[in-house]
Amino acid sequence: MATFNTVKKICAKWPEVTESTSYATPALKVRGKMFCRLWGERDWKKSDVKAKQVLVVYCEIDEKEFLLAESDGSVFSAPHYDGHGSVLIRLDDVDKDLLSSLLLESYLLQAPAVLRRQFAQD
Repeated sequence: MATFNTVKKICAKWPEVTESTSYATPALKVRGKMFCRLWGERDWKKSDVKAKQVLVVYCEIDEKEFLLAESDGSVFSAPHYDGHGSVLIRLDDVDKDLLSSLLLESYLLQAPAVLRRQFAQD
């Protein structure tokens, strides 16, 4: 079982990650660009998802269907995210390695090139 604290620990070593908010929910950003956030009340009202904590991360739109198809159910989407390069993660159910991988992809999609290069050198 993961929590937002788990998410923060995974991302803590990456360049220029800051804790912030997005849509009044806890979020992590890289140089001011959000790369993950928890669902909040606004999101729950639009969904019938049964999970205690849901995390939104970015992905390549072309990769989204693959991620959803290969998931054990911990990675999913909702109608609001149709056509958008993002997936949802049930933190209660996700494997930590999968979570780390999805967070890294989201981070790299949002980070400026200079940080991606710096990250690749580590």
